[in-house]
Amino acid sequence: MKAFVFPGQGAQFVGMGKDLYDNNETAKELFEKANDILGFRITDVMFNGTDEDLRQTKVTQPAVFLHSVISAICMGESDPKMTAGHSLGEFSALVAAGALSFEDGLKLVYARAMAMQKACEAQPSTMAAIIGLPDEKVEEICEAVSKKGIGVVVPANYNNPGQLVISGNIEAVNEACEQLKAAGAKRALPLKVGGAFHSPLMQPAKDELQAAIEQTAFQTPKCPVYQNVDGKPHTDPAEIKANLIAQLTSSVRWTQCVQNMIQDGATDFTECGPGKALQGMIAKISKEVTAHGIE
Repeated sequence: MKAFVFPGQGAQFVGMGKDLYDNNETAKELFEKANDILGFRITDVMFNGTDEDLRQTKVTQPAVFLHSVISAICMGESDPKMTAGHSLGEFSALVAAGALSFEDGLKLVYARAMAMQKACEAQPSTMAAIIGLPDEKVEEICEAVSKKGIGVVVPANYNNPGQLVISGNIEAVNEACEQLKAAGAKRALPLKVGGAFHSPLMQPAKDELQAAIEQTAFQTPKCPVYQNVDGKPHTDPAEIKANLIAQLTSSVRWTQCVQNMIQDGATDFTECGPGKALQGMIAKISKEVTAHGIE
């Protein structure tokens, strides 16, 4: 059974989408429509900007969304039987499944990006990737550090067994990294991100995004969408909306999404969008399935 998966922030690269724009009329029309909706030529930044230009949350998120969704629309493959996206990628997955229109998906992603950028600027915070410890140990140490009163630190992204990203106030994340290394983590790598995504520190962004999501029309998707907050399949528009609102301050349960998709019959995963990060994660979650980019 075929599943489409969509990457999140961090997969971007300069030049992304240019081949699509130059060689596919449908893609060109969609990119130009996006320029009109956003009120600036995001294609100029995607195709010819600098790495630094692309790293701004307000640019990165719509850029990755556009590359992912337009790639899926233009690949000419059969419809997926299920979809999922990592963090930001969940919006791409919802558009691919027909729960959201292309236009509404882009507007929500831009609203999300602006709200998150504002929250990041208001409170310095960070994330770190923890390699080589059981999830339970990471959870335990994050909870202990948070109770010390130096700030909050929580598990943010369950990427695959043995790789969990933590998120929170800078001092708390640094303290957790030291304790996790002492507990046997192979690596505790600070990430070059603007803030503490998928943590309680994103509450102001969540409040802002909630208003936009509640005003947007969602349809019943043509296939189940496995959502980050619980890793489970959803087709009810009201549930999908509630889970999307909760996502900003909740953990991304990507390992659980993939495990549940496999349990429900997924054997072939196509990563739609820039990079190969999800293919690598899926390979570590299961050796029994195939994961590849658009062919």
